[in-house]
Amino acid sequence: MSYTTRTTRTVRTFYSDGRGPPKVETKTYTYGDDSGGSSVNGGFNIGGGGRRFQIRVGGGGQDGSDQPNYSAPAFSQRPQVIGRASRKEKKDPFSGVINQSYDEIKRRCQEEGCLFEDPEFEAEDSSIFFSRAPPRPFEWKRPHEICDNPVFIADGASRFDVQQGELGDCWLLAAIASLTVNQRLFAKVVPPDQSFEDGYCGLFRFHFWRQGEWVEVVVDDRLPTYYGQLTFMHSVDKNEFWSALLEKAYAKLEGSYESLKGGSTCEAMVDFTGGVSEFFDLRKAPPNLFSIMLKASQRGSLMGCSIDADPNQLEARLSNGLVMGHAYSITSVLLMDIETPSMSGKIPMVRVRNPWGNEAEWKGRWSDQSREWSLIPDSQKESMGLTFDDDGEFWMSFDDFSKNFEKLEICNLGPDSLEEDELDGKKRWEGHTENGEWIPRVNAGGCRNYLDTFWTNPQYRVTLTDPDDDDDDDLCTMLVGVLQKDRRKKRKEGLDMLTIGYVIYKIPDDTKEGPLPLNFFKYNASCAKSNSFINMREVCTRHKLPPGQYCIIPSTFEPHQEGNFLLRLYTEQCAHSHELDEETGIIEEQVSEPCMKVIGVYNVVNRGVYSPFNDYTNADYTRRILVPTVASAPPSVGRQEVKKVPGYREIPPPTDEEQEQEQALKASFRRVAGDDMEIDAYELRDILNAVFTKEGSVEFVFDGFSLDTTRSMVAMHDGDLSGKLGFDEFKVLWADLRRWKGVFKEYDRDRSGNLSSYELRSALHASGFRLSNRTFSALVMRYSSKNGNIEFGDFILCAIRMKTMLASFRNIDVDNSGHAAFDVDTFIQTVMYS
Repeated sequence: MSYTTRTTRTVRTFYSDGRGPPKVETKTYTYGDDSGGSSVNGGFNIGGGGRRFQIRVGGGGQDGSDQPNYSAPAFSQRPQVIGRASRKEKKDPFSGVINQSYDEIKRRCQEEGCLFEDPEFEAEDSSIFFSRAPPRPFEWKRPHEICDNPVFIADGASRFDVQQGELGDCWLLAAIASLTVNQRLFAKVVPPDQSFEDGYCGLFRFHFWRQGEWVEVVVDDRLPTYYGQLTFMHSVDKNEFWSALLEKAYAKLEGSYESLKGGSTCEAMVDFTGGVSEFFDLRKAPPNLFSIMLKASQRGSLMGCSIDADPNQLEARLSNGLVMGHAYSITSVLLMDIETPSMSGKIPMVRVRNPWGNEAEWKGRWSDQSREWSLIPDSQKESMGLTFDDDGEFWMSFDDFSKNFEKLEICNLGPDSLEEDELDGKKRWEGHTENGEWIPRVNAGGCRNYLDTFWTNPQYRVTLTDPDDDDDDDLCTMLVGVLQKDRRKKRKEGLDMLTIGYVIYKIPDDTKEGPLPLNFFKYNASCAKSNSFINMREVCTRHKLPPGQYCIIPSTFEPHQEGNFLLRLYTEQCAHSHELDEETGIIEEQVSEPCMKVIGVYNVVNRGVYSPFNDYTNADYTRRILVPTVASAPPSVGRQEVKKVPGYREIPPPTDEEQEQEQALKASFRRVAGDDMEIDAYELRDILNAVFTKEGSVEFVFDGFSLDTTRSMVAMHDGDLSGKLGFDEFKVLWADLRRWKGVFKEYDRDRSGNLSSYELRSALHASGFRLSNRTFSALVMRYSSKNGNIEFGDFILCAIRMKTMLASFRNIDVDNSGHAAFDVDTFIQTVMYS
């Protein structure tokens, strides 16, 4: 942002040291520069006492400047063109939030003696609501303006500190209540070394697991109030503010307070732990569910439960005291000893908390003051921490719990969630993470209902090596989670959660590396899948599979939907995973000349042996040898049988019509070329269009090749930059065009003269090209029309340039290492003249 003049505003800050009425401090904030220069990108200038002070929002640049150091995610499937700034680099919606430096902001605030005001989350209505105007006038106040003696955490944090305000984010409160049960995890999310006393500058920080990594989120302590009271989440103690500030930091990460309305408890649990969540329908619960819950509780997992909402009433209260459509947290699971004159044993019990923190509790068996508690010794009641206050917390037998609640969510802690001293004989999960992207027209194929496009979805190979230690059936436990990224934050853009899921296929042992093709899915059934396709942030299911290799395909339910995702795999034993992708290159068996066949591998030593990708080769290197079908082969090779592999496609014999076209082309070429028997791009365009635009030449609408396309045709064979094409080169070009036209017609099933982007990959593969996902994505973006179709002329241009660039690369990469060194002149010539 540029300023042509300096602007100032005066801010009155109220604060109190607890020993008297609030004091008032007045400061002048200055924006801009006298010289009309630019402010720091993503930052702002503040000043007091005539001085100007700069708080940087972004991270420091490599040169030591205050410029933010943005970097595009390396995990995106969408290709990054080296040397060019991406849109994410120019405008990353999280760049300012994540790159803010707590230590630097605090140091500068203390040096200047001012209170922090966060430019990334302004104290204004748009930070609260994005879809409507506020229902009442909110006033943003700092804690010392709300009470006399504010504290960050009073007497330790507990699940009873959290009270819900006017925002419908009970799911978040339930997760926070569960978080307080594990003090080590709580301290990781809410660093306790913060206060309103020593070093206070209106700045607080929190840590969240964000889509694959832990990030620090800083906020100022200005909070929305109405008539001097906190509007949203707050603590029971009026002077305690950790919960209100935690909610603000989470709202900042998601874009606004309104973005927190409605959600899954596990969503927040995952963000607090980095774990992977499981979802259970208690009406279809597995027989060992209590054992799963008990082990989860012992391992510090976070759990939540709920009852499906009444469609006609918001948070309807049932006669048993429970609330429909409301998120509860599970704070304990145990086997309780019971002993009476007539019986003794253990009862499975579950402790549940309503985040409202009031009298809205369970009224059935084992509820507060129920007669069942008289059967339990006082010593055990004390060890359980039993109280009968109207605090929203209550006990239920597991039997009543599973009958009255309908949904259960468990957040399993990740491999890095347990420290060595906390393991106590337990084993960590083995974790694997894969980042991916669904790109419309490229790899957003939808679920298996859409078989023709399903196979284009991202595919991941997982190798399970050893069964679980305690599994008698020699099976491997694998938790699979697919998390869609940034969808809550994008609500203000009108986007909501995608409906997502995944399918798992067993890969036969003899399957070659690379994506599984369409025919595999036509004739093979899946061996496992997510419980359902659902519009939640993350879907996760537990599977028991025998050792072997598997293909996991995450997808949206409908095709052509755009989104980023994180695939997470948790296994009890070591496993391996990677994305199934092809290496960009040439299918060697594909030849350019109809009279040539591949007969073997031959060491070319100064022999003029014909190659489709390096027309007359005089170098000493190993190639597949093409020999005329009639002429004799080189002596050292002999007459060997042609070996065909997947992807090989011979050029069919020319039809009568094509033979007539070839004769016409020869005559046209000789007539136009003159004595030197060479033509340029203009002449080539006239010759080819005279044939291809002739009625009946092609079975679809085609207006002819453009000059740009014929220039690329010339460049494909023009190694000496003559700008001309000889007759022998023209014959090779004609063979290529004939083959590519046949491929195009085969995949253009509706004879529209267009290929869909999903058909393009198969067509290019049939034309002799292997394509990685990143390369194919770039080709679709470059050669498809606005509606995602590829016309015949663009398909030919794409194939020509692919062949030219791959041939140039291979001729420099003589060792077939996959790397080629270009000086700047060679690089520019290779790229520009293609």
